[in-house]
Amino acid sequence: MENPDHILIVDDDRDIRELIGAYLQKNGLRASLAANGRQMRSIVEDDTPDLIVLDLMLPGEDGLTLCRDLRAGKHKAIPVLMLTARNEETDRIIGLEMGADDYLPKPFAVRELLARINAVLRRTRMLPPNMQVNESVPMLAFGDWRLDTVARHLLDADGTQVALSGAEYRLLRVFLDHPQRVLTRDQLLNLTQGRNADQFDRSIDLLVSRVRQRLRDTAREPRYIKTLRSEGYVFSAAVTLAAGEP
Repeated sequence: MENPDHILIVDDDRDIRELIGAYLQKNGLRASLAANGRQMRSIVEDDTPDLIVLDLMLPGEDGLTLCRDLRAGKHKAIPVLMLTARNEETDRIIGLEMGADDYLPKPFAVRELLARINAVLRRTRMLPPNMQVNESVPMLAFGDWRLDTVARHLLDADGTQVALSGAEYRLLRVFLDHPQRVLTRDQLLNLTQGRNADQFDRSIDLLVSRVRQRLRDTAREPRYIKTLRSEGYVFSAAVTLAAGEP
């Protein structure tokens, strides 16, 4: 392979990261290894990877902190596959809320890890090039609302704050970054949840419903999020940059 995908493995267990690195290289990928956040940042700056395999339970800065920092910085587009020794739903949900694209509990088969890496890379690259997220701006305005992208909450016409969950914020931000554009359920799943999108998965519909409630919108007479049968959703309101807090 002329330009193999570059995978960065971040795990404090030397045996695990070397095992993963050797297996990935055997299967045509290029692997870099890091034992902690400091080493991870150094590699990301010097040789940006195509995907990061990030252990949740790291000494010092844990995987959740590192993932959150990645999503807040200039390398926010790098996909992250999180490894966790805890097979608990709460840990998986928190990982996805922090911006991980997928997760895999330990112990795992390296063959499954490779399959998940390839799946995340495919999902990332299936998105059209013009669907890149805009550079961070402090405030976006639409209709009677403003979205504070720093505090991650909504402000209504009176300046009252409306709290958003992590998943709600990501979905609304995707809509605001791509107004007047039809987004399929698969694209919304990829952009907001970063996991395998099952054609029968209706979780995105539930999330859209929750965001509509936050915006005091309705499916029957939508002002902001319109449903297009057999196609997906479209955010129909104009989006502009706002001046800031009232």
